[in-house]
Amino acid sequence: MKKVAVTALVLGLGLAACQPKAEENNAANETAIENNAEADTNAAATDATNAADNALDQAGNAIDNAGEAVENAADAVGNAADNAAQ
Repeated sequence: MKKVAVTALVLGLGLAACQPKAEENNAANETAIENNAEADTNAAATDATNAADNALDQAGNAIDNAGEAVENAADAVGNAADNAAQ
C-alpha cells in the first residue's frame, strides 16, 4: 500500500511540475497585450504620417494648379490683345 501511495505522490508531483504557472501565463499575456498595443500605436502613427504627407502633396498640387491657371489666364489676355490688334 505504501508503494502505491508513494507512486501516486510521485506521479502527482510530476504532473504538477508540468503544469504552467499562472504567473508565467499572466506575464506572457501582458507581454502579448503590450506588443499588440505597440503595433496598434505604430500603425496609427504611420497612418497619421501618411495622411499628413498626402495632405501636403494635395496642397502642393493645388498651388501648382493655381499657378498654371494664372499662366493660362495671362496667355489668354495676351492672345486676346493680339487678336484685337489684327
